[in-house]
Amino acid sequence: MSLLGNILWIILGGGIFLFLEYLIAGFVLCCTIIGIPFGVQCIKISLLALAPFGREIKEKESASGFLAIIMNIIWILIGGFWIAITHIVFGILCAITIIGLPFAKQHLKLATLSLVPFGRKMV
Repeated sequence: MSLLGNILWIILGGGIFLFLEYLIAGFVLCCTIIGIPFGVQCIKISLLALAPFGREIKEKESASGFLAIIMNIIWILIGGFWIAITHIVFGILCAITIIGLPFAKQHLKLATLSLVPFGRKMV
């Protein structure tokens, strides 16, 4: 079922565009020394944006560190808040129809990861 959901997500849900946007942003951020940690997180989000069905977001065991908290605060202030709001809005738009409910759930999953990506992993 997750394979079918991922195929529909790529074709109908705009998954390929989300994947490319996050991937390009990740590569651009990785061009600078300071942006490398943020670029790695964008690339991590792009992999989830390509095929979100059948994957879960878990907190890492070592995620309680001070560095992850500081990096998440910087991420939220730079743009993570607006990215999460965008995913929430698209989730609400998908939830208007019954057919779009699975896509809405995936947008909300992406919203949680795009708000605080440091200290999280995909399973």
